[in-house]
Amino acid sequence: MSRFSIRNHLARAALEAIYWQSRDVIDALREYSGVEVEVLRVDGGVTANELCMQIQADVVGVDVSRPVVAETTALGAAYAAGLAVGFWSDTDALRANWNEDRRWTPQWDDEQRAAGHAQWNKAVDRTLDWVDVD
Repeated sequence: MSRFSIRNHLARAALEAIYWQSRDVIDALREYSGVEVEVLRVDGGVTANELCMQIQADVVGVDVSRPVVAETTALGAAYAAGLAVGFWSDTDALRANWNEDRRWTPQWDDEQRAAGHAQWNKAVDRTLDWVDVD
């Protein structure tokens, strides 16, 4: 931040934090479990922003898939209740209900992705230990 920062810069920084934190989680998943993420399925309000979803694909380096029903947390609660009362027989019946609305494919190359990640790590490092908490 500088004296020239405006609210648009803060909004962009908040969105970029989502992308890079997602990248960090996926990197940790790869490192500690050996699981490769082939497609990142996303949900929630930010998925309505198409630019955000493209940048997420670019940052993580895998396709990003948005479902038809973007609020899958609430949908998951409804599914759990439906399973509990026998409305659905099993989780296979639930999987059949999932449908993709849109998919974004990464456009950045590995060099762009690495440079962006280096900048993110630099920014995170600069925020650590700058306040003493007693």
